[in-house]
Amino acid sequence: MLKFQDKVALVTGSGTGIGKAIATKFVENGASVIILGRRKEPLQEAATELEGKIPQGVNATVKIFAGVDVADETAMNEMFETLKNEGTNVDYIINNAGVSGPVTCFANSPLDEFKSTIAIHLTGTFWGSVQALKVMKEGGKIITISTFFTEEKPLEQRPYRFRSPYTASQGAKNRLAECMSWELTDKGIISIATNPGPVHSDRIYKTVYPKAAAEFMRVSGFEDLTPVEVEEAKDDLLECIEADGINKEGIAKTAEKLANGRDVAKLTETFTNLLTKIKTIAEKVQNNTSHMIANREFLSQAQVSETVLNLCDDEIAKIINGKVIPGDRVFYPVKPHIGTTAPGVHQPDFTGKAVVFTIDGTDKTDAERVEFLASHVEKNGGKVACFISQSTPQEIQDSISGKFHSHVVDIKNPDEVERWLNTAKTNIGEILAVVHVTGKLPEVGNLTELTRAGWEELVAKFIST
Repeated sequence: MLKFQDKVALVTGSGTGIGKAIATKFVENGASVIILGRRKEPLQEAATELEGKIPQGVNATVKIFAGVDVADETAMNEMFETLKNEGTNVDYIINNAGVSGPVTCFANSPLDEFKSTIAIHLTGTFWGSVQALKVMKEGGKIITISTFFTEEKPLEQRPYRFRSPYTASQGAKNRLAECMSWELTDKGIISIATNPGPVHSDRIYKTVYPKAAAEFMRVSGFEDLTPVEVEEAKDDLLECIEADGINKEGIAKTAEKLANGRDVAKLTETFTNLLTKIKTIAEKVQNNTSHMIANREFLSQAQVSETVLNLCDDEIAKIINGKVIPGDRVFYPVKPHIGTTAPGVHQPDFTGKAVVFTIDGTDKTDAERVEFLASHVEKNGGKVACFISQSTPQEIQDSISGKFHSHVVDIKNPDEVERWLNTAKTNIGEILAVVHVTGKLPEVGNLTELTRAGWEELVAKFIST
């Protein structure tokens, strides 16, 4: 009997890539699989391929849920309700669905794209796991796939340049996986996360590395192109990268589209040079990353799927329940956080500078913290402005506004916050820093017992605001 025969695995984001590879590995080992994703065609193709891999004599099945976005509350609710009504018991939930998110500097990342990335990676993992409890029994496993850039090591950081929304949500997924392991112990359900390193995939070669290279060019500008002009052209130009070179016809069309009175032939030449430079940088980033790996080979999708199946082993899962398992092989060189000399001690000089405090406080302690820090700024020559959330208790609002220049604002409204920051810059000088005070985590009991609305309130307060 095959190891996973008579078991059922549900894999999110499984029409292509790593998700499909995981589903394939489960099928080859006797399991039935449930695959889902936003696009119907890849799922249908994957299902046909998976059905062809069911071992002879094994009564396994492949079930599709097309058009299901893990960020869509209704779609996820309906899918798990359908499985429950059909009497399906799911043994393994594999939280794999994800997106690259915006590949750009943090300050240039649109808020809606930041929120969308969080919604898919983090909220999709949370709500999918919570809903899955309807169809799971004792002995079930929840495996969450993150990334090696969120793996913590002593005295070490792993910055993933231009990927703030992606790494923020992936890091939070690791903490969620740890939390679920504690909360689901009484149900006998195990939660584990794994951090794969770079994986051979279209996403990394055709999207991540080229977009990162394009962002380098956007920041600096290129030849006679300003950063704004590079920004306008880069998405169309990236579509012109082909396996055997670049699509010159596509570049010419982009030049015609964006010429705006300029010489099209000259702009075509500039765009060609820009795309060649982007391609060179992308290949260099890929090569540099491979040199951080002992055998200089990225993981294959099959290797990631092998890791996931091993984590689903009953005995192994019991040993590592609640852990975040490295799966990267990458030796990432970073500078240690400990210095060899003690920093000098001196009074700071904030003259001509301003510090803005945005405050979503919950109790008196928050007011005391703000008052202490703001007083320190003023004592050293700086100016202070406090933007207090509408949801902050009146007592705290009064305490802060009675001592410092303050305004009550909707800090969840990016346009309003931007307007107030510009006003502060005009009225009190260059903004040296913005200090955001979130307030305390409310008493929520178990995260896995939260409503979707309750969860999204936490995400809005501590991540998206």
